[in-house]
Amino acid sequence: MPSPHTELLTLRDLLRWSISRFHAAGLVFGHGSDNAWDEAAYLLLHGLHLPPDTLDPFLDARLLERERQRCMDLIHERINTRKPAAYLTGEAWLQGERFLVDERVIVPRSPISELLAEGLAPWIDDPDAIGHVLDLCTGSGCLAILAAQAFAQAAVDAVDVSADALAVARANIELHGLQARVQTLRSDLLAQVPQERRYDLIICNPPYVNERSMQALPPEYRHEPRLALAGGADGMDLVRRILTEAPGLMAPEGLLVLEIGHERAHFEAAFPGLEPIWLDTAATTDQILLLRRAQLAS
Repeated sequence: MPSPHTELLTLRDLLRWSISRFHAAGLVFGHGSDNAWDEAAYLLLHGLHLPPDTLDPFLDARLLERERQRCMDLIHERINTRKPAAYLTGEAWLQGERFLVDERVIVPRSPISELLAEGLAPWIDDPDAIGHVLDLCTGSGCLAILAAQAFAQAAVDAVDVSADALAVARANIELHGLQARVQTLRSDLLAQVPQERRYDLIICNPPYVNERSMQALPPEYRHEPRLALAGGADGMDLVRRILTEAPGLMAPEGLLVLEIGHERAHFEAAFPGLEPIWLDTAATTDQILLLRRAQLAS
């Protein structure tokens, strides 16, 4: 039987082979890509030490044997371990920015990033007027970093209960050269945040997956820290605490932007008196909400 080393000659050959293998293995996507093509292309380009957005010029390039083997090893590892691709490469990309990741944090993918890229317009009129931002449940620190880039005058607190997650966040803050403006803080939600803080903006992608959904998670998601995903029976355990405690740390005109994934029905059942503004992104609807301090305080 011919060897893959004699049949898979070009990147195009290897890409087709990888996609076929992914489909045959029944992989689940959603950690930076949502289909086999994009995931295979990302892994192969990483294995070849090529930029992640330069597939086309190299599709018909022939591979050295060691290059082909390195790429095939990555594809086999993705299939055999069912780990998200970002854990295999040690990096993830969000809004064109590179972030270091490993299994101490969930893979960066929050659609809040898209809203930050737009400066949260039209809800924030003047980005330079934002002086203090809190990224609660920061994980890898990706949203804290994107917030610092969106609001050039802001000091950003990146808060998490996990010391392991904060170690990753600090590495990313250093990678982006933002040590002077983004600081990490270990806190059980808002419990250890200094009470004199008054944030113009709080962004939060908390654990919100309800227990029934947790039990049905595919293997790829089970590699992520349960602490960063599980939100209790209805997914709202931590959200209840956040909405109760946040007003005391918000500026008078402060905003809270909160991601709840596919839990809108549970949110509305838990908070029937609240009328948030639902923020849509290119990929999501009914997953991110905006609340003003006055709504929460009342």
